[in-house]
This record gives sequence, structure tokens and C-alpha cells, in this order.
Amino acid sequence: MPLKPIPLSTLKYSTHHIPSHSLLPNTTTHPLYIYHRSFPPGTSPSAIESHLSTMGVVTPVWRYTMYRQTHYHSTSHELLCIYQGSAKLCFGGEENPKRVETVVGEGDVVVVPAGLGHRLLEDLTGDEKDGFMMVGSYPKGCSWDMCYGKEGEEEKARKAGEVKWFDRDPVYGDEGPVLGTGGEEIKGSTL
Repeated sequence: MPLKPIPLSTLKYSTHHIPSHSLLPNTTTHPLYIYHRSFPPGTSPSAIESHLSTMGVVTPVWRYTMYRQTHYHSTSHELLCIYQGSAKLCFGGEENPKRVETVVGEGDVVVVPAGLGHRLLEDLTGDEKDGFMMVGSYPKGCSWDMCYGKEGEEEKARKAGEVKWFDRDPVYGDEGPVLGTGGEEIKGSTL
């Protein structure tokens, strides 16, 4: 039986606009999206990958945790589907006074727009074998790069804001938060 995310009518999500800081472009044109409990806890990475492939918006590429060094992608947005554990993540650069620090866990989906600095602050699972893990995906036709907000990356930082946004929601299809339809946005700071 194919995996189905929770109904869009019951999805709760949050968005965060994070200003540029130092050499991190951050949310230049689109916010960070966090879909809270989009998939049922215990959903396997294979089931998530199959669902994403069926939607046809992104290509699942890896299963891993998040790097502990702040980095961003200038050529692609990134979709992160948490399938194991929980973690505290930082978006926008740890020195940025307007950064977002938030805890995510099983079933959550994070849409990281091109240019947004992100890193793992702490794996809250406490077990390396069964620690925090995600399925990482990128929009079809995009190749991703690694940038670190360092000198010499200024042109890449500028181009991050030009990456084409989604025509369909990667989890829900023709409707969904990244398209401005469906779900309930919850407000509030996570710092």
C-alpha cells in the first residue's frame, strides 16, 4: 500500500524568513518551510523515497544526518524528510542574531530554499546507531553544490536567489504550503 502523508487539511507548518548575514544569503526569495508531522512516525526511508518519486517533483538522493558545519546550496533547494530520531537544527548561521534554531523529529519535512545556511546543532536521539536520519532530495533537473559562506562565494550567493521555485509541492502535489495553499500555518519563534 503506498504511503500517504497526513491529509493536507490537517497539516500544520511553519515558515521562517531569515535575513542575509555575513556571507550567507539565507532566505533571499522564499522562506524556510517546516511541515510538522507530515508522515506518520515509524515511516521507513524506502516508503518516503517511493512517495517522493511518485510525486515527481524531487529526486531522493541520500540517507544521512545533517552536517555539523553551516553550509548552503546555491544551485538547488533541498527537501529533508526526517525518518529517525530528533535533532536541534540551526538555520541562517549560528552568529546571525535572526537565526532560527528548532527541533525536528520523525515525520517532519523541511524545505530549505537555495542559499539558506543550515547545520546540525545537536542530535537529541543520543544513540549514534539509531540517531537522527533524513532522506535528502533535490528538485528534478537540479544539481546541488556545497557553499560555506566564505569569501570567493559571492557570485554563488547572488545566484541562489535565482533558483526556480517549485511548480508543485514535493510532498502534496498540486496543493501544499510551498504553493501557498493548504495546511495551517502556525506562528511563533523557535529560538
